[in-house]
Amino acid sequence: MPMQLLTNRPRGTTDVLPGEVEKLHYIEGVMRRLAHQFGYAEIRTPVFEHTELFSRAVGEATDIVQKEMYTFNDRGDRSITLRAEGTAPVVRAFLEDGLYAQPQPTKVYYICPIFRYERPQAGRLRQHTQFGVEVFGVAGAEADVEVIMLAMELFSRLGLTEWKPGAKVDAKANAAAAEADLVVHINSMGCPTCRATYREKLVAYLEPHADELCETCRERLHRNPMRVLDCKNPDCHPVTSKAPGMLDHLCDDCRAHFQRVRELLARFGVPFVVDTRIVRGLDYYTKTVFEIQSPHLGSQNTVCGGGRYDGLVQMMGGDPVPGVGFGLGIERLVLHLEALGKAVPGAAPVDVFLATMGPAAVDAALPILYQLRHAGYAAETDYLGRSLKSQMKYAGRLGARFVAIIGDDELAKGVVTLKDMASGQQSEVRLDAAELGRALAPRE
Repeated sequence: MPMQLLTNRPRGTTDVLPGEVEKLHYIEGVMRRLAHQFGYAEIRTPVFEHTELFSRAVGEATDIVQKEMYTFNDRGDRSITLRAEGTAPVVRAFLEDGLYAQPQPTKVYYICPIFRYERPQAGRLRQHTQFGVEVFGVAGAEADVEVIMLAMELFSRLGLTEWKPGAKVDAKANAAAAEADLVVHINSMGCPTCRATYREKLVAYLEPHADELCETCRERLHRNPMRVLDCKNPDCHPVTSKAPGMLDHLCDDCRAHFQRVRELLARFGVPFVVDTRIVRGLDYYTKTVFEIQSPHLGSQNTVCGGGRYDGLVQMMGGDPVPGVGFGLGIERLVLHLEALGKAVPGAAPVDVFLATMGPAAVDAALPILYQLRHAGYAAETDYLGRSLKSQMKYAGRLGARFVAIIGDDELAKGVVTLKDMASGQQSEVRLDAAELGRALAPRE
């Protein structure tokens, strides 16, 4: 029938419908099991925070703070922002809730909505769901490599890569990385000391070439010059490709840390390349930054990104505590899996559909329906008075493994006619929930 909607959903958002939401459930289940196996516990933070949390932690000059945050004044005239990224709220909780006082390290993960006012495109929504992990209290490169290994193991379990830990890779050549299905792109952002020196040299190089840069990069040149290196506009590449690299300006500690990261990745057989364009978009990063990319996904090829943020806890009022983590968008991950033809399980099939013919059959079926559900079976029936033929079609749409037919003949004999929808075989089972449950295949 024709209808006039009151309003459409906001641009940049999506409705996740039955049949699709189960794919997210499956992926989130894999994430939760994996995080537990790696020793990470779940944390949940509020969906909104005081605006200064993001403006201070993420950086006043970043695109997120300048252009992308959903910020408003609440009824108390306080500036509030919907969660714009995952790390800053976790750091606040780490301090406010006393996690820093517990034996370290603290290892947490989260699955939560993120809100960014961005140009909507495939895999980039203004509200998306993010999976992230954070490790506090470990300064060594082993923590950097652990979070990368966790991400690679996740992608392996989902079928996005055939990688398995253990095979040794030449850390210098790493030639196999270029042909791998997933490649870890790593760089070092240095520490505040060595980065300050590098920033001066980078700005000095870029200023004479300002007219050759895109408008966005010209805006970034002085407020966030390292982001110029990350520009995706090909017109900027002739300039940025010749820019001085951060790796040539690392202090001894940062250089040793980065070398250790590379050695461990090679030891565990992780395909990686050193990519000086990887700078990430947040001011809190120090030392290791990384992205995991697929060479088969075009311009939207990054499936995961993260790095180390050793100064963030202190910036937010705590004692110096090192940290490292990553985040990835689950909706984009689903698109990547489907683009590569990797099946993601959808809705689980219904165990049994009770097909009824007549009011007496309905009255007999309803108690059995709820007893089966109580026993743990997925059971459905018809409430619309459809014909038996229509009920069978509907049961097929639900993916029912069995249909239990109840009509006058069955009621007279005290049985149901149980049909296996895969084989077509039929049998009679006593009209009893326990007997019917035993006749079904064991539930998982």
